[in-house]
This record gives sequence, structure tokens and C-alpha cells, in this order.
Amino acid sequence: MYSGKSGIRPLPQPGPPHEPELDPPFDVIEPKTPASPLVFSSPHSGSVYPRRFLASARLDAMTLRRSEDAYVDELFGGVVERGAPLVRARFPRAYLDLNREAYELDPRMFEGRLPGFANTRSIRVAGGLGTIARVVGDSQEIYAQRLRVDEALARIEKLYKPYHRALQALLARARQNFGLAVLVDCHSMPSVSTLPLPESTDRKIKADFVLGDRYGTSAAIEFVDCVEHELRRLGYTVLRNKPYAGGFITEHYGDPANHFHAMQIEVNRALYMDEKSMAKAERFERIAVDLSEVVGTLGERISARYGGERAAAE
Repeated sequence: MYSGKSGIRPLPQPGPPHEPELDPPFDVIEPKTPASPLVFSSPHSGSVYPRRFLASARLDAMTLRRSEDAYVDELFGGVVERGAPLVRARFPRAYLDLNREAYELDPRMFEGRLPGFANTRSIRVAGGLGTIARVVGDSQEIYAQRLRVDEALARIEKLYKPYHRALQALLARARQNFGLAVLVDCHSMPSVSTLPLPESTDRKIKADFVLGDRYGTSAAIEFVDCVEHELRRLGYTVLRNKPYAGGFITEHYGDPANHFHAMQIEVNRALYMDEKSMAKAERFERIAVDLSEVVGTLGERISARYGGERAAAE
């Protein structure tokens, strides 16, 4: 039930937490008054590394953090004051990746038999980046030994499924209240691509932002156009869909025909932080303010067009 106050809304979790450090496993930060159909998700900015996970890893904590979308939840934190909710994971993507199908699992990682419905053949699993990642960074193996299958399944039940239930509920509420829902999935990207590319390819990403809408299929083009226009107006360089078109979350929740829209925003990490030390850059706050302004404009554009259409229909 909506409380009428801005702040973090605690969600009841079934049974004890999977790890004591992950209670709760994610936060839902609500505005005082929902003002637009926008919903924001930050699935990869979690920075709480359970002790048991660190003990099982063959990599040190800083190396594990290379896959983290550090501070992205803070960069987009201003959306709450703009009237949009933000859901953010507290656990890191190296521990469980929310931007995957629920059961994209690599059988080579586990002791025991995976469920028959597990997707063991996806491109992401082949690359070591399934729901439970096998590698981070430049293909560095995370675990010193195989995990038990029941450990993977417990992470999915206790972390993955509750997060997506919460996200679905926010989108359903927006759709009910405003006639449509617009999900913005928030990420950051390394300034030098880690994607498999020909050796002669320049790996430096030549953009401050990459917007992904699954090549025009997951969101109304006007929404993505608005974000691109506003970012360019503020002096940023922007690419669309290359090299990041949007992952599972964008593809899964984007259904414009039924008034559910989804886009992904990737922020170049070199823009707002030192990628080696992971310290925030001096311009961090400026970028956060700019993103809040972009979100405000997007919300106004959506409300001006679709709010009027809904009022006419009612």
C-alpha cells in the first residue's frame, strides 16, 4: 500500500534472508506522490558482497567489483523527486544477475543436476554471464570450485524472483494509474568494451550514453527520441542500440502494443568515476542533476500527450 511519503518501502520477504547481509535484498524507493508512468530499475548497482560469497571466490573484492554498475542508483536517484519510483538491487551482479532469464545457468559451474527447464545454451551462458555468472571482467573465473545446484536455485528464489515481482507490481500500478508504464533500466558501461570484437576494432566506446530499445521494438520511438534529444542538448554524445540494445529486462517488459514500454540507458563509467579506483569524479553531481532534468522533461512529454488522451477517453 502506498504510504504517501517519499522513501524506501520495505517489502516482506518469505522466510529468512538467503544471506544475513542481504536483508532486504533490494530497495523500492517511492516518491511522495507518483507523478508519471515512469518506473526506474537499477539491477546492477548493488555493492553488498556477502561474506560467504567472498570466501567462495578466487578473486579479490575489487576485481569482483569490475562488473558492478557502481553508483548508478545514485546517478538516477533524482527521479524519485520527479515522481517516479526506483527499485535497486543491493546484491552485486557477480552474485546474481537480474538482467537475465531466471534460469540461464551453466551446468559446468554446478555440482548436481540442473532442472530440465534451465536454459543452458544461451549465448550469455556460453560467455560465462548467465543468471549466476561464471566470470567477471576479462573472462576471469569467479569461483574456486563448483557451486551446489541448490545454492543457485536458492539465490533465484530469494533474490531474483522477489525483485522481478516488485518491478512487475510497479509497472502494473503505473499502467493502471496513467494508462501506460514506461520502464527505464539503468546501467553503466566500461569506457573500453569487453564485448567480443575483431582484434582490429577500436574498443573505446565513443559515447557518453547508449540508449537501447531493442532496435525500436521495446518502447515508443518518441520516448527514446526525447531522451536522446535532451542528453544531446546538455552536451553529451549519444548512441542508440550499439553496442548495447537492451538486455533481458528491456526485452521482457517492453510490450508497447499493450502500453508497457521499456528502454535501457547505459552511462559511460569514465564520465562519472575513476574506473580504476572506482572513486566518483568531481562532475558526478552535475551528471546526476542533468539526468534528473532529462527525466523531468520525459515525464512532462508523456503526461502532456498521453494524459490528455486518457482524460478524453474517460
